[in-house]
Amino acid sequence: MITVTDLTLKFSEKPLFKDVNLKFIKGNCYGIIGANGAGKSTFLKVLSGEQEYDSGSVSISSGERMAKLSQDHFAFDQYSVKETVKMGFPKLYELEKAKDAIYEKPDFSEEDGIKAAEMEAEYGELGGYEAENQIEQMLSGLGLEEEFHDRMMADLDEGQKVRVLLAQSLFGNPDILLLDEPTNGLDLESIAWLENFLIEFENCVIVVSHDRHFLNAICTYICDIDYGKITQFTGNYDFWYHMSQIMQKQAKDEKKKREDKMAELKTFIARFASNVSKAGQASSRKKVLEKLELEELPVTSRKFPYVHFQADREIGNFVLTAEDINSKDSEGNVLLDNFSLTVHPGEKVAFVGMEHNSITSFFDIISGDVPCEGATINWGQTTSHTYMGRDNSKYFSNDLNITEWLKQYSKEQDDAYVRGFLGRMLFTGDESLKPVKVLSGGEKVRCMLSKMMLSGANVLILDDPTNHLDLESIESLNQGLTRFSGVVLFSSHDHEFISTIANRIVEITPKGIIDRMMNFDDYLKDEQVKQLRKDAYAGTGRKIRF
Repeated sequence: MITVTDLTLKFSEKPLFKDVNLKFIKGNCYGIIGANGAGKSTFLKVLSGEQEYDSGSVSISSGERMAKLSQDHFAFDQYSVKETVKMGFPKLYELEKAKDAIYEKPDFSEEDGIKAAEMEAEYGELGGYEAENQIEQMLSGLGLEEEFHDRMMADLDEGQKVRVLLAQSLFGNPDILLLDEPTNGLDLESIAWLENFLIEFENCVIVVSHDRHFLNAICTYICDIDYGKITQFTGNYDFWYHMSQIMQKQAKDEKKKREDKMAELKTFIARFASNVSKAGQASSRKKVLEKLELEELPVTSRKFPYVHFQADREIGNFVLTAEDINSKDSEGNVLLDNFSLTVHPGEKVAFVGMEHNSITSFFDIISGDVPCEGATINWGQTTSHTYMGRDNSKYFSNDLNITEWLKQYSKEQDDAYVRGFLGRMLFTGDESLKPVKVLSGGEKVRCMLSKMMLSGANVLILDDPTNHLDLESIESLNQGLTRFSGVVLFSSHDHEFISTIANRIVEITPKGIIDRMMNFDDYLKDEQVKQLRKDAYAGTGRKIRF
């Protein structure tokens, strides 16, 4: 158990959060939510002891082991994958090293033999003999194929390292588990495995995540960082959201009552201040008014960008036919083999499955970013499309500031118009003059969304658009795409995002495509789809879970 008492943390004399009192108990999962910059990751660092605080205390029950998801993807490059995972349980790892060192002694004595036997017994009690198998199962569950299990960490790409570090934090059944954005870099299959693991996990989990479905699936409590404090709610993300809406309405109603009362008092004072018989009453009301004016309502740190796509013209009866698409990656692996697809008006198509590079290749080709010899790509005469790829770094390798950058894509060239547009996307004041080279991942996505909105296109193509976005931005984008009257082609690792937008699901598999006109939740339940997916991945060594 972790007990937080009267915790206060300040940055530049301004409290990030103040007088926090919380308890984190075994058997529960706590979701930490809040706007970017509210202090979610900082709070996890406080709990883990990495971040000092100004006042209060954080106490952990005696003898309990804490594990935290490492954010340094290069810290273990000199170790093998399995050794890196095993290091997540320091006591077991150090005991194994000590045990091996004794056996390697050239002058192994009877005393060494007794000590080694004691170590072997302790090693068995800690689960050392099952560790290898558990590590392999964990890595496979998180989507790291068996061929990578014995490689060095330095030989893995970013996404593979994320999976290993996540396995490291989960290994050895820690008493307290701290996870900062654990679904980043994971596909839907791996997220489903992690959800099941955490649902069955019997100890304490504290997690920061922007994945709403993930928070709903695993959380028993939500801790909301806002208004300079941390408030704990019983239930999952959806329950918190509904409660917050009620509380916001109550706050608005209270503000309205207060404003009406202030207007009434001002009217009375203005009318009777010079009236001798009413002077006392006017003076009394003036004191009440001053008190009301001094009371300030807390300001939320939660900000929602305004995401609204408006097509310049309605889409016609013909949208897109793509035929005979063939593509390979840089190593010669086949991504698309005679792939064909037709898209109709009114469709919002989610591309799902484990063939992420194949989906990206399809989007690159139909958008015209990458040529494809022999393929036939026909867009309808009334269509106009805009594309946000998974990697948009090429758009930001220049010396422009945000306002100058966006003006490239705006029909209206007036600075005030462009800066007003950027303000709605949370680039306020001097932020709109920030060089695009230094933007964060989330800021770049908001810029690309602004570019798409200004295009007036009636077909939107988005490859994993929720990556790098916070919950508020995801909510806004979700609503914007749901309202959009045109066609949407997109991929995502966010279950909630897919299920609330898509009316058609296309899954690219190693043995062709599965294509269904239905929402995502129905797709997952469909018995025929389940069998098709099972057959499509049979013999590939990859397990399907969603």
